[in-house]
Amino acid sequence: MLMQGKNVIITGCRRGMGLEMVKLFAANGANIYAHARQADDAFTGQMSEIADLHQVNIWPLGFDITDTAAMKTAVKQIMADKRPIDALINNAGVACNSLFQMTSETQLRTQFEVNFFSVFLFTQYISKLMLRQQRGSIINIASTAAEDGNPGKAAYGASKAALVAMTASIAAELGEKGIRANAIAPGITETDMLQTIPAEVVEEAKKRTDLRRAGSPSEIAQLALFLASDLSSYITGQTIRVDGGLK
Repeated sequence: MLMQGKNVIITGCRRGMGLEMVKLFAANGANIYAHARQADDAFTGQMSEIADLHQVNIWPLGFDITDTAAMKTAVKQIMADKRPIDALINNAGVACNSLFQMTSETQLRTQFEVNFFSVFLFTQYISKLMLRQQRGSIINIASTAAEDGNPGKAAYGASKAALVAMTASIAAELGEKGIRANAIAPGITETDMLQTIPAEVVEEAKKRTDLRRAGSPSEIAQLALFLASDLSSYITGQTIRVDGGLK
């Protein structure tokens, strides 16, 4: 088991890539702080089932990632537990597909609030815990849209590009303290976000991949597991595309 007895924080765990990460990390022995916007009965029950299946601990965290006060309360809870944090995976995100001229200020600000500002602040707080223990792995979920200039993704791509730049900077700053930082840039992946894109656009994008298909959330989770584990102990400051050979 790659993460036996280690403690991990994962945001955005209700569905999609975040849920697959919870399942895979738990199967590999990790104890998990699993975040969702609302830790309701359905979410806590699901997390409890996964924890029982793999005999690990999963502690649900419920807060709006853009609510700084609520975020600080969650961080205080984690700090009070006095457990080492071995990995942080910033997975929570939002996408709004709209042409540049049609993107509203609200859409722009929402995507940056969720995809960048909240990640920046949460990573600041959690990295303080990692600095105390002189180790840790930070993994940010970016997007190929940060590099590829996709039509309809000016705001989303810009927010993820900011995340890529942040990843490189914190890797340079924190590396000598034993903390690694990397980003994963998924391409076309079968998540709820994909449902917001017209079907014909998705099919055309699949044709532009070498593998002629979309990726699965589990394929993103597998890379996150690798980057969180000691198998990637000499990898930092990287943005790794998981895109099926998207051209």
